[in-house]
Amino acid sequence: MEWKDQKQRCQWANPKNERYLRYHDEEWGVPIHDDRKLFEMLLLESFQAGLSWECVLNKREAFFKAFDGFDPEKIAVYREEKIQQLRENPEIIRNRLKIQAAVSNARIFLKIQQEYQSFSNYLWSWTQGNVIYEQGLASSPLSDALSRDLKKRGMKFVGTTIIYSYLQAVGVIYSHEKGCFLEHPHDIPPLRKG
Repeated sequence: MEWKDQKQRCQWANPKNERYLRYHDEEWGVPIHDDRKLFEMLLLESFQAGLSWECVLNKREAFFKAFDGFDPEKIAVYREEKIQQLRENPEIIRNRLKIQAAVSNARIFLKIQQEYQSFSNYLWSWTQGNVIYEQGLASSPLSDALSRDLKKRGMKFVGTTIIYSYLQAVGVIYSHEKGCFLEHPHDIPPLRKG
């Protein structure tokens, strides 16, 4: 594939979508420890189920507005009226089950925050704070275990494939493909190979 800037990227990065390229170059695989950002990505990943990530990413700003800046405390107290409002919003993905899951998942997210002092502590405890380097997978024993735990706590739309994708997005798993200019990150120490 020919890139205007001559940099090679992962196969999934659509060269015609500037937003997608920025996401690939600046966000995907960068370790996140900020709880609000971790919740944003969890919410967006849950809406991806059965759709493409590019579709969700294209609606990210609309999701931000519709879901109160991805504030889990506000989302956790949404009532039926707000859920109906979201279902009628043509700018976002209007799947009722996914919208309801966003609300209940926000409540569970807050409980995990309380239990671990932050969601980041909970999430990164699964790898003892280490980044895992692996490529070409859609799930792993880690995503299986985390998915099982989140489901046990009551979260929805957190199957192993969604969770694996989430772990890649928030930098717990680093998966830039061979040949991608970000294949060997300079600012992330290779703490553990997957």
